[in-house]
Amino acid sequence: MEQTQSVGSKRTYYISIAILAAMFFIFGFVSWVNSILIPYFRISCELSHFESYLVAFAFYIAYFVMAVPSGILLKKVGFKRGIMYGFMCMALGAFIFVPAALVREFEVFLLGLFSIGTGLAILQTAANPYVTIIGPIESAARRISIMGICNKFAGIISPLVFAALILKASDKELFALIESGTLDAAAQAAMLDELIRRVIVPYALLGVILLAAGIGIRYSVLPEINTDEQNADESAAEGETAKKSIFAYPYLILGVLAIFFHVGTQVIAIDTIINYANSMNIDLLEAKVFPSYTLGCTMLGYILGIILIPKYLSQKNALICCTVLGLLISFGVVFADFEMTFLGHTANASIFLLCLLGFPNALIYAGIWPLSIRGLGKHTKTGSSLLIMGLCGNALLPLVYSYFAEMSTLRLGYWTLIPCFLYLVFFAVKGHKINSWR
Repeated sequence: MEQTQSVGSKRTYYISIAILAAMFFIFGFVSWVNSILIPYFRISCELSHFESYLVAFAFYIAYFVMAVPSGILLKKVGFKRGIMYGFMCMALGAFIFVPAALVREFEVFLLGLFSIGTGLAILQTAANPYVTIIGPIESAARRISIMGICNKFAGIISPLVFAALILKASDKELFALIESGTLDAAAQAAMLDELIRRVIVPYALLGVILLAAGIGIRYSVLPEINTDEQNADESAAEGETAKKSIFAYPYLILGVLAIFFHVGTQVIAIDTIINYANSMNIDLLEAKVFPSYTLGCTMLGYILGIILIPKYLSQKNALICCTVLGLLISFGVVFADFEMTFLGHTANASIFLLCLLGFPNALIYAGIWPLSIRGLGKHTKTGSSLLIMGLCGNALLPLVYSYFAEMSTLRLGYWTLIPCFLYLVFFAVKGHKINSWR
């Protein structure tokens, strides 16, 4: 009861956890469908590989642009009302897909994706500190792992659900015909129009669900929390003067960079994998399961985190282990250049290591967040906004990957992962301990 004193009764605490888990499920369902949207738009909107990754860019750059305004909004209207506004913004983005599909304009789709990303920026700015502070900071990684399971389970099923709704068994021949270049312009345009308009019903339905979720949470028992009091600066508690500027917390700024590199590696491993499979002559209908493999490995990592942290393994040591393992697997992705058959797929071994990268990535985010936000006190909301800005790594690093992939090969483009994990190892070992720029 003592652990939940700050948020009311134990019953309210568990209901709050359940509501937050449902929110993270929605986050995952909406976010990870990008892994199939990227190759789908590449075909239906006739894009290059680089252009197709603008899907991830438009979606995640909203975190950078809107994170600080999201923090300001939450300070002004509170968490619950802010969450409702976030869901409304996501619903607007889903509804924008309808006219975008009718005119088959990729730029309008990007506007819809940016709107969805803006809503998610508001929700993430609210939800992450909520999960961190709603219980003891020492077990925050466990709670984040629970939320991560909900997020990644949604990520496993969302590409499969989306594929079931928009793809047909005969599409393999359709895709081959479209990409063959043998059709006249009118016939090809008609086929592409029919293909892209399949997103109208799923996204219109998604918009309705998001609206209902926002209104439901606004009037739920989810309590408002005072992050200024519940994440107080430890130095101030000891009689020292609390730091006046958010930039006086080096471990927070280094944590923002860590979030940037971590989420970038995560989205590279998931959102590029279908195109990578396509390069091995694996068609979209078969390749659609590869993001689910990666996210399945991530879920396994979360489950281990719940079991081990903090009873058997501290958050800090878990972060060190996962960043080092991620670095080793990244080297494997780059250098494992031989063919193998696994899970019924015959492909380059590097793609299976790319799936395995989901395992260490599970606990990296859960480790970075509590180590970066600890003791911020009155700066907690602003600090959370900065950490959410770090999620723009999802937008920028896939473009870096695609640039190098088009210059060399898709496999060698994964060299992008190496410097990212090197920095993450630094943060896990040293960066989170730095309390002064001196």
